[in-house]
Amino acid sequence: MREKAQELFNELHDETILDNDKDLRNIMIPYIYGDVYHHGSLDLKLRELILIVVNTTNHTLTALEEHVGAGLKAGLTMIEIKEAIYQCTPYIGLGKVQDALELINEEVPSQATVNEDTRFDKGLETQISIFGEGIKDNHKNAPKELKHIQDYLSAYCFGDFYTRDGLKLQTRELLTFVMLSTLGGCENQLRSHVAGNLAVGNTREVLIETITQCQPYIGFPRTLNAINIINEVAKED
Repeated sequence: MREKAQELFNELHDETILDNDKDLRNIMIPYIYGDVYHHGSLDLKLRELILIVVNTTNHTLTALEEHVGAGLKAGLTMIEIKEAIYQCTPYIGLGKVQDALELINEEVPSQATVNEDTRFDKGLETQISIFGEGIKDNHKNAPKELKHIQDYLSAYCFGDFYTRDGLKLQTRELLTFVMLSTLGGCENQLRSHVAGNLAVGNTREVLIETITQCQPYIGFPRTLNAINIINEVAKED
């Protein structure tokens, strides 16, 4: 497995990760590029997209730059990479996303599909397609002082971002699961988005494989918390 790990690492990376600490490098390269990358059936492009989102969320810019390069080598387009980073914005905030985008100096065509007149309706429609008709009740039953938050969720989070071209809805929802798992402390939202993932066709197996890919970068506590929620929600489904 060590030989396979080194081959995959060499295929994806030009630079030498942890070259200044060979002891840790000798642990991490076989673990990440041997054990983790060779577990399950996720394709290499999706694995790299997942790690681009993990490192954007963590604001670990050195690792992010490495995985942007690896993603391009794996066959991702710059549109896919930028859309994955854009997708992080409603969940991790503008600052981290802006720093991530500063690593990418390539202009790509806009993938926007909505305008000021359509963003709310299209966003609500997308929410309903993922979470069901009960989303309408969130708007209907929201206290007056909180109605704007429900409006922002529909128009901004789902209207401005989820409706964009460049990534499939199923992929966007999977990446949202990745962000929430990486952030930690978002268990209520993670439950909702595990259910959302199952609704759009990302199976329990896909979610387990995804969180396995995240593990070296988010640690075992957040990994195990995410697995517990996957099992909890999938059992109820």
